[in-house]
Amino acid sequence: MMNDVPLELLVSACQTASGDERAALSLAGLAIRSGARSTLASLWSVNDRSTADLMIGFYEQLVSGTSNRANALRQAQLALLHSESYRHPYF
Repeated sequence: MMNDVPLELLVSACQTASGDERAALSLAGLAIRSGARSTLASLWSVNDRSTADLMIGFYEQLVSGTSNRANALRQAQLALLHSESYRHPYF
C-alpha cells in the first residue's frame, strides 16, 4: 500500500455515479469501496460552465472552514439557483 491515509473526498462529474447492476455507482462506488471517505459525483451529464461555477462555490465554502461537505454543496447549489445565468431548470 502506497499510503495509509484514506482519500477524504473524490469529486467527479458527467455520469460517473451511474452504473448498472454489475457496477453499482460506477466510479463513485469504486472510490467508496476502495476507502474514500466521501464522493461527489453526478448521475447525468452536466454543463461544463455551471459545474465549474458550482465546484468553485463548493470549494470556497469548504476552505472557509464554516461548512461541512454537505452544507458547502448546499450553499453552492443555492448560489447557482439564485444566479441569473443559471435560472433555467436545465442547470
